[in-house]
Amino acid sequence: MLRLRNLIVANGIRAWTYKEGKTRNLFVVEFGRSLLDRHQIRTRRGVIHYVRGYFDAEGSVSNPARTEPYVYFGQKDRSDVEELRGFLVSLKVHCGKIHNQSRRFDPDYWRFFVSRKSLRKFGTVVGSWHPRKERWLNALVTSVSRAE
Repeated sequence: MLRLRNLIVANGIRAWTYKEGKTRNLFVVEFGRSLLDRHQIRTRRGVIHYVRGYFDAEGSVSNPARTEPYVYFGQKDRSDVEELRGFLVSLKVHCGKIHNQSRRFDPDYWRFFVSRKSLRKFGTVVGSWHPRKERWLNALVTSVSRAE
């Protein structure tokens, strides 16, 4: 973990590490997205990993036990959201339009939803490594599968 952080810092990008939770054996290296600016995602596997990481950090999934299932992504950088939506479309995951929920409260916040007809595909193709989101997605995929 420290080696990874040091490699990132050696490239002139700020990076930091921390332990997630008091009882979990999970350590995180975070860094600015600018590290990725020089790189292109070229493979389907790369797209899936990028979207999964983005989802784990910035995406949201409803709790299927409490409400109708949904997945959405939100971010202030519209071009970032457009790129992400494009990656999902390339994976044949249907998505809604990019929109601003409330210009009055936050004119620079953009989001889009994954179409309900693609929730199962999103859960099975993209998935999640985030413990809570992984459980919710598994429950979501199961509930969508039962409804089909």
